[in-house]
Amino acid sequence: MTTFYIVRHGQTTANAQNLKQGTINTAITHLNAVGEQQAQALHAAFDISFADRLICSPLDRTKATAALLNHGRELPMTTDDRLLEISYGQWDGQKNDELKARYPQYFDQALNDVLPTYVEAATDGETFDQVIARVTAFLTDTAAKYPDDQVIVVTHGFTVKAMVLAVLQPTDPMTLPEPENTSVTKITIDSKTQHQYLSYYNRQIGF
Repeated sequence: MTTFYIVRHGQTTANAQNLKQGTINTAITHLNAVGEQQAQALHAAFDISFADRLICSPLDRTKATAALLNHGRELPMTTDDRLLEISYGQWDGQKNDELKARYPQYFDQALNDVLPTYVEAATDGETFDQVIARVTAFLTDTAAKYPDDQVIVVTHGFTVKAMVLAVLQPTDPMTLPEPENTSVTKITIDSKTQHQYLSYYNRQIGF
């Protein structure tokens, strides 16, 4: 069995400004002071030295979170492009409130988040199914390569959600809100049987 402990990165300036980050990788998407504090608090409360390896998205906000979490633990650390955040295409970098006001039909009003149909308006936006497919490939490939490992994964809000959608396969993807910054989600996969298990989602550790 391969066990994944999946961490969402700490808060960024773009998070605080309620912007769609997508795959943007500039100063505005770096960890802010709150995000660094969140990662340090998780480091203090969640000792990852039990794990075998750490894999993260190649974007700066995830690498910075992973580095803070891994400080003094020294797990072997690699990146994987399949852990990138969903790309919102032309919506990347835009304000959620403005998008919601302009395209209310493409938002879940309660969650303040996009519906799968948002790609009708966002040119070159990645579909939910495309993200689910790539994170499924990451999970199954990693489980096959490391069938007995404990793996720390540092990634993005929608990417974490997509992993859980891949495991649970709900009829409505909007029944699952995105996880909070530096929350932890636990998924276990048996590479022999292909059975997948969700132990917990969006767990706040150290707060």
